[in-house]
Amino acid sequence: MSEIYRTVGEKIRDLRTHHRGKGISQEQLALALKTLGVNTTANTISRWETATYKPSVEDLEKLARFFGVPISVFFPQIEPSEQVRALLSATGNLGKDDLEELTRYALFRKARGEIRKTRRK
Repeated sequence: MSEIYRTVGEKIRDLRTHHRGKGISQEQLALALKTLGVNTTANTISRWETATYKPSVEDLEKLARFFGVPISVFFPQIEPSEQVRALLSATGNLGKDDLEELTRYALFRKARGEIRKTRRK
């Protein structure tokens, strides 16, 4: 079993057992995740927690949303840079269209910077 999946499983269990100060059962978590579009069962939650099954990035994103934590909480050994944290904070509640527009703008700014570098040479 990969260490990262064991770490992720432990974090899922920790978040679940301490949710709102008292914790929730695996069954309650599975039902809550269904409202966010994750079709899962208590058995799957158990297997995530023991690293028998590997949750997808989408599953982790929904778990993070449910628990009100950033997705990076599942990967404590990977510390995002200050720039990445700022972007995550600023874009956290944007919809798909807004994120696509922001991505296009960022690519435009990046290309413009490259053109300016080329002209200076």
